[in-house]
This record gives sequence, structure tokens and C-alpha cells, in this order.
Amino acid sequence: MVSGRVRLRLLLFASALAAGGFHHLFTRQLPPSPQQSAGVFQSVVQLLAVAGIAVCLGLSVVGLVVAAADSGTFLTSFRRVLDGWMITGSLLTLGWVLLLHRAGQGDDVSASLLGSARVVTDVCVLGLLVALRYGQKPAEREAVTLSAVALVILTLSDTLRILLPDPGTWYGIPLAAAGSMIGLFLVATTPWLPGGASVMRVDQRVMPVGGVVAAFVPVLVCALSLAAHTLAGGRIDVVMVVLAGSVLLGLGARQAVAHADHLRITRETAAREDLYRTMVDGSCDVITIAGPDSRVRYVSPAAYPMFGYRPEELVGARLPLYCHPEDLAPLMQAIEALLRDARSGTRGPVRSVSCRVRAADGRWRHVESTISRHTQGMIFSSRDVTERVRRQEQLEHLAFHDTLTGLPHRGLFADRVAHALRKRSAGTHPPAVLFVDLDGFKAVNDTLGHAAGDALLVQVARRLQASMRAGDTIARLGGDEFAALLEGEAGTRPPSAWEVAERILSALTKPYRIGGTDAVVSASIGVAVATPGITPEEILHHADQAMYEAKSAGKSRIHMHHSPTSDRTEPRSCTPL
Repeated sequence: MVSGRVRLRLLLFASALAAGGFHHLFTRQLPPSPQQSAGVFQSVVQLLAVAGIAVCLGLSVVGLVVAAADSGTFLTSFRRVLDGWMITGSLLTLGWVLLLHRAGQGDDVSASLLGSARVVTDVCVLGLLVALRYGQKPAEREAVTLSAVALVILTLSDTLRILLPDPGTWYGIPLAAAGSMIGLFLVATTPWLPGGASVMRVDQRVMPVGGVVAAFVPVLVCALSLAAHTLAGGRIDVVMVVLAGSVLLGLGARQAVAHADHLRITRETAAREDLYRTMVDGSCDVITIAGPDSRVRYVSPAAYPMFGYRPEELVGARLPLYCHPEDLAPLMQAIEALLRDARSGTRGPVRSVSCRVRAADGRWRHVESTISRHTQGMIFSSRDVTERVRRQEQLEHLAFHDTLTGLPHRGLFADRVAHALRKRSAGTHPPAVLFVDLDGFKAVNDTLGHAAGDALLVQVARRLQASMRAGDTIARLGGDEFAALLEGEAGTRPPSAWEVAERILSALTKPYRIGGTDAVVSASIGVAVATPGITPEEILHHADQAMYEAKSAGKSRIHMHHSPTSDRTEPRSCTPL
């Protein structure tokens, strides 16, 4: 349903046309010529006819003023009123020329004036309603358009009554009467129409050049009407000059108003552009606009403090810019998906992508970018998240590593053992687990202090890492307990678990220099080699059990867990040489 304000305007139009019909009813009761006597009844009828047309014109003007007041800014409303008057003036000029032409054929002009007053009102309402129709919201234009169609029908039917003595019939129905009935019915129904798009499918923002050209059509109608009247031998009278001149003045005023409105829009656009540029230039994010050919067309100034590149150095380059090779595929997939949506005319979702970008100093910066469509192609909003990624990596490292030595803790070590057992394949040496427990660490901790004990643990961790291959895992399980995971690789002959244990034991028994004092500790090592079907918990338990057996045998020695399928060629226990 149309809104209340629009319905009020349409009700005013309907009331105005009803008053016009009241005028037309009493006009038919007047004598056909002034020579006929007019009694009191005829005087009353003439008064009622004049009152009807006055009410019609008054209600029309009120409705149009109400409509103009709701049309937007003052300049916009004024321009629409001028458009309406230009249409009205041109139609009135044409109607006056036709009326004079009829008078030239012998009819009485003064007798036709009162009868043509209804047409004048129809023309006034029609002209302004057509102009205001383009200022309505899409949900209101259907009713306003239908009102304009109704007024056209009414104007044509009233014009037929004036210009033609006998307008003719259609299937026995008088054409003029049928037109009036249809027009009045449409006017009566328009206030109650449901909202919807315009039946004409015309929007004021479409074809702005056509709107400028259409403003000259009323002037052209006036010029052609006057030219035809002159060529037919008629004279230009004061009414024609006033009507045509007012249309011409209306055009001049309209152009001035349109120019002023254009200046206002230009200033608002410039202000919005300044605001937009201030926001973009002052943003810490890097705004990049790239065309459909992936060439950079604009880069915000934030690119220099973030990456060390000046914006003018990047304009004209083709995407991707300085992207890490490992992150190139997801970035290009997001760009291709966006371009594919643009070619198909669909508006896909805003895409987010993370990648590493090489800065001017050669370092890699972690960047998060959102990619969306732009009138010129694509727009990237990129943010440096290197510090956030670094903190996240630190948190993840702390969650799975020992804070003192930096080695993996028990949970991560158990996960890697499980992974090594899962990926074991034929032709590779089975994984092995070594449990290392320091002998004599408590004495160092008690005599030299906890700080010295921590320093000794850090040195133990470094010696363990130096004794292992890069692909093996060293972990601190807690206190002075450490563990090592040895993984076999296909096609290689790694040292046996026993050899590695001997190397570790030899490295750990050497003196430790701590604060000017030499501290000496040893270690007990338990070794367990994976067998088919063994679980991570079982192999860890076997290594732990072997370590306790080494301690029970006198400490500072290596003990290998024995199982029915283990290799019996290696000794089960030994002490360092």
C-alpha cells in the first residue's frame, strides 16, 4: 500500500477531478450562446460551474505543493515544479492555438472558454504530476504513474468534447463519456494501490542526458504551435506571448536551478572524496586497487611505512607483488574467483587471504588481505600481522616446549613418537626411544643453587642436541629427565640406538663449567626399540623401565629393554669407558 503522504496527494487529486466533473455537469446546463436569456437558474448553474473549476484548480495546486514539499531538497522540488509548469505551459499554448483555430471556423471563443476550463485544469495537474512522478520512491511510482495515465485519458475526453461537436461512439458508448468514466475510475483507485515498481520502469538516475534534452521539448512544442498558427494566417496575441514566454523563462530558471543543484552535488561529492581520501591515506592498512588485468592502479601511502616501498614504485606493476612462493597459489585462486564473479555479473562474497610479502629490507612480513570488487577491478585492504603471528608462534612454542631449555615437553614428544610409529614402513629401521636421567644432579642443585642447576640443565640440552641428528627429537620430560626419539629413513643406514646412547653418555659425563666452578654429573640411559604392533605408550614405558634398570645396576650406564623380537646382537647393559 502507498504511504500516507502519497495517498493524501492522490486523494487531493481525486477530489480535484471530482470537482472538475461537478463543473462539467453544470457547464452542460448553460445556454449554448450568450444571446439566449439566462434566468436566475442559469446564473446559479454558471456560479456552481465556476465554483467547481475553482475548487478543482485549488485542490490540484494544494496537492502539487504537498507533493513538491516531499520531493527532496528545495532546489530539487523547485526544479520539478518548473518542469511541471513548462509541460503545462506548452500544452496550454497548444490548446489556445487550437481554440483560436476553432473560433476562426465560426465558433464563439468566449462560449468555449468556460467549457475548456476543465481541460486547462487537467493540463495543469497532468504537467506537474508528470514532473513529480520522477521524484517518487520506487514503491510509490506505480500509483503516481497510473494517476498520470488517468489524467491523460480525462484530458483527451474533455478535449474531444470541446474540439468536436460529436466525438462519436464506440459500440454505442460515447467516446468522451467513456474516457471520463475510465479516467475517474483510475483516479479513484490509485490511492489504494499496493506499493511496487513503476509500470513505466523509468528511474530519474537513468539516462541523465535524456532528462536534459527532455527539458527543451516544451519549448519546442510552443515554437511549433506558434509557427503553425502563423503559417495558417493567425496572429500572435497576448495570451500566446505570455504562455510561450513563461515556458521560455521557466526553461532558463530550470537550467539555473539545475546548475546550482549540480554545483551542490559537486561540492558534496568533493567533500565525500576528501573524506574518503583522508580515511584511506590516514589508515594503517594498505589500500591497493588493481584493474581486471591485475595491474596496480592505486596504492595508499601506508605501503611505505609497512613495506618500505613508495606507492609510485608499485603503480603499474602486475599482481602478485613480492609474494612468498608458497603463498602464491591461494592468493591467485582468490583473485581468479573474484574476476570470474565479475565476468559473470554475480556479486560473490568478500574473500580473505593470508600471505607473506617481502619488504624492501628483505624480510618477510605476514599480511592479511580482504579482496572485494571495485568499479575499476579489485580492491585489496591489507594489514601487517607479523607481530601477531610471531606472538602466536611464541604461544604455540610455549604450549609445547620447555621454557628453560626450549626443548619439546612430554606431550609433544609423545605425539612425535606416535607419528613415527604410524609412518614406519618396510625397509626402514624401526624407531627407538632413549630415556636419559642425570646422576648427581641433586647434589649440584643443593650445593651450587637452583640457578646453577638450571644452567647445568641448559648445557645438558645443548650436548644432547649436538649428539643427535637434525631429524631426531630431544625432549625434556621434567626435572632432570630427558628423552630422545631416533627415526629411521628409507635408503639410509643410521647409527644404532646403542651407538647414539654411547655418544650421549660420553658427552654428558664431561665436566660442566658453571660460574667458575666445574660440576660433574653422569647419566643413566634406557633404550627401547620399536617392534611390530607396539603402541606409543608401550615403547615409552619400555624405555623408562630400561632407564630404571640402568640406575639399579649402578648408574652411569646404558640398558636396553629386551623383548622376544629385539635384536640380541647388542649388549643389554654397559658402563662408560
